[in-house]
Amino acid sequence: MKRVVVVGGSIAGLTAAEALRAGGFDGRLTMLSEELHLPYSRVPLSKGVLAGREPLESASLPAPSEGIEFRAGVRATGLDIERRTVTFGDGETEPYDGLVIATGARARRLPDTEAGAAFAVRTLDDAAMLRARLPGANSVIVLGGGFLGMEVASTCRALGLDVTAVDRVPPLRRLVGPWLARLVMDAARDHGVKFRLAGDGVAVIDQQTVRLGGTVLTADVIVSAVGDEPNVSWLHDSGLPLGAGVVADDCCRVVPGVAAAGDVVARDGVRNPHWTNAIEQGRAAATALLHGDAAEPYRPNPYFWTEQFGLNIKISGQLPTVGDPTILAGSVEDRSLLLRWNHGGPPTAVAINHRIAVDRLKLHGAGAPHKSSSSASRHRETHVERCPDAGG
Repeated sequence: MKRVVVVGGSIAGLTAAEALRAGGFDGRLTMLSEELHLPYSRVPLSKGVLAGREPLESASLPAPSEGIEFRAGVRATGLDIERRTVTFGDGETEPYDGLVIATGARARRLPDTEAGAAFAVRTLDDAAMLRARLPGANSVIVLGGGFLGMEVASTCRALGLDVTAVDRVPPLRRLVGPWLARLVMDAARDHGVKFRLAGDGVAVIDQQTVRLGGTVLTADVIVSAVGDEPNVSWLHDSGLPLGAGVVADDCCRVVPGVAAAGDVVARDGVRNPHWTNAIEQGRAAATALLHGDAAEPYRPNPYFWTEQFGLNIKISGQLPTVGDPTILAGSVEDRSLLLRWNHGGPPTAVAINHRIAVDRLKLHGAGAPHKSSSSASRHRETHVERCPDAGG
């Protein structure tokens, strides 16, 4: 290969580009990013950045290494896999010998919601706009009870706002299982968060009003954290296999000469938009381009992290958990715990306000961690950003 193009300025795209260089690729390497920012982490956007404790710049990842051409503000609009070219907004094309698709995902919008009626927390600009709005607000409605929604609710409550969290089912239950969800909800209630279930769905009426069935709720700010959708519209006429996202094999290959990584990828019909997954798939995509059929298969090693309502939660293994856990250390009363679930396969280990190295937690859970060589993955501990169905 003489020329590789990485489409997407995400952590997955940056990791793939750095891994290509680390793996010996010495040809032209170009990253195309639709956003105007250099690569950044989404992890702090719902926490310290949103709260104003950390500057926007704190989310920045290390800049792409010398020898990686980074082009911001470039939106891919098409792909021709026969001619091996990427087309972007003004009709210009970029040729490639190898391509990494890392266009990530965008915030899902509720049906019939007018633009601007509800804030999202997906991009750095999203976080900046919401952060600027919160000081003048007294109340917030958060739509979506996933990790992201609950993190936003926690941040807003810590700022002193009246917070109501809304979801179709009890928050986090679908993601982590009922035992963990109940513990987090108890902590949220202790912090003053109110919960409303919307089994019949939610409609955003305007910037301050939502309807839950026959009930109308109002607040100064409405935040929508109802999941994300893969950015694949530019690929619809490409001939690539698309399902829940870009369909990739065990080595993150899509078709010859094309690999994919991060939130845009679907494997076995499922997307797994996590920070750890993005980094590991970024490396796997680079390896697939460099080594072809000799590339090692990508083996997921699930690790998740969230912080909300005074709980620092680290999870190693598959979710959701089923049944009650074995308590290895600590107590429920103190909300300081080391837990393990046995599902009949690899176990899931969870640390809640329990000091334990990630490597040791993984030994209790799904397995030992993979070593990381990229500067992007060394930027922070392997914390996860999760937005698959209702947030974080």
